[in-house]
Amino acid sequence: MKSIVLRPGAVSLSEWRALYRGAPATLDPACLGAVERGAAAVATIVERGEPVYGINTGFGKLASVRIAAADLERLQRNIVLSHAAGVGDPAPPAIVRLMMALKLASLGHGASGVKRQTIELLTALLERDITPVVPAQGSVGASGDLAPLAHMTAALIGVGEMQVGGARRPAAKVLSDASLAPLTLGPKEGLALLNGTQFSTAYALAGLFDAERLFGSALVCGALSTEAARGSDAPFDARIHRLRGHRGQIDTAAALHALMKGSPLRASHLLNDDRVQDPYCLRCQPQVMGAVLDLLRQAAHTLATEANGVSDNPLIFADDPENPEALSGGNFHAEPVAFAADMIAMAVCEMGSIAERRVAMLIDPALSGLPAFLTPQPGLNSGFMIPQVTAAALVSENKQRAFPASVDSIPTSANQEDHVSMAAHGARRLEPMIRNGYAIAGIELLTAAQGCDFHQPLSSSPTLERVRAAVRAQVPTLAEDRHFHPDLLRGIELISSGAIVAAAGESMLPGVCDFEDAAG
Repeated sequence: MKSIVLRPGAVSLSEWRALYRGAPATLDPACLGAVERGAAAVATIVERGEPVYGINTGFGKLASVRIAAADLERLQRNIVLSHAAGVGDPAPPAIVRLMMALKLASLGHGASGVKRQTIELLTALLERDITPVVPAQGSVGASGDLAPLAHMTAALIGVGEMQVGGARRPAAKVLSDASLAPLTLGPKEGLALLNGTQFSTAYALAGLFDAERLFGSALVCGALSTEAARGSDAPFDARIHRLRGHRGQIDTAAALHALMKGSPLRASHLLNDDRVQDPYCLRCQPQVMGAVLDLLRQAAHTLATEANGVSDNPLIFADDPENPEALSGGNFHAEPVAFAADMIAMAVCEMGSIAERRVAMLIDPALSGLPAFLTPQPGLNSGFMIPQVTAAALVSENKQRAFPASVDSIPTSANQEDHVSMAAHGARRLEPMIRNGYAIAGIELLTAAQGCDFHQPLSSSPTLERVRAAVRAQVPTLAEDRHFHPDLLRGIELISSGAIVAAAGESMLPGVCDFEDAAG
């Protein structure tokens, strides 16, 4: 994959996505001048001897404690070791790589006061695909993602573990084998590496990128279910949606209309069907999925901004080299990330919820006009009875997980840090929710394909026939009951791999398969 050059403040969503999917990354060398000016500014501040938070004081509630010049190096090492207090399973290497790249881009602004050597070590680890082992639990999303970033930083100083080639090994040994020297942290550097929202943002970006894939697949499945139910495409007429004006609704209706264009099965509905209106799960797809799309685009905008910003504290301003300033603020507070993660969670939940309703509609002969549970011999065979139950279970699980994390807060650090965002676990919960979403969509895909089989020799649109062919290449029609689990796994893989969107052709889904334009 093409290497990504991280330009601080100007990394696109597509570049963050490529990095998450495994592309190598390096920092734009043009930013090194700003980094060196920031480091020189910290040295000047230290020489002045004035109390500056995080440089020559304690941390959090201990900010009033002055630290002697001889102890400044030890102070930075101590904050790393003491704050490396995370628990739980390690974050996946892809998330840790993204977190490291986000931290590297943030430091590259030159406002954090780190040395060039710190930048170079992070860059070297990214280039060699070496990732610290970072326990995933322990951040409340302010003052930054302290515990996870402390574990990352501990590995940089040779403490803890790193993962390389799929194996966990002592960090000091990994660095030595790679001919890399562990960091000796200078004034401000430990705090600069620990402070920030990069852990929460990495998880939220990963959730966004996987939600993109789920959204495209869910649109295709919804169109195929509409065909299986011999539903109308009149609700997707552009004139309806222009009158309401929501961009996501307009784009979604256009995509659904394009997916069904030229369908003989759709044409048959016009000739011999006395139904006036379809159920909401078919008719209101543009309204529901369009609202989902608008929400995901807003989350994309927020996360693109966050990924390109600086969330350190204090911030170093070296505009006047003779009189640099260190300003304390609250950019580490991850409320924007928490809100974005909550929006993604609601969107993922609703995609699954309306998909499950279509599955339930298709297996009910009173609603679909198809054989009960989509089996030629109901009674002797149960057909798609229990896959719908599984989808219902997953929808309810996602409903429980979708409760906003951002409305919670708990005081920390002896009430100095008295309002926090909960962005970290708000973002971490996205991955299992999206896995559930993939499974729900996989169940709908198999159900809709089975429903369309009953209408043969009538075919669907050329686009949806390519989708059906992709399904049938993996999962044959269910003529009678068989072990269902392998079929489900293949259906889920078709969704999670993006194969269904690829079969439909992304040109048939204009503007809805990624949210790059939302970051502009």
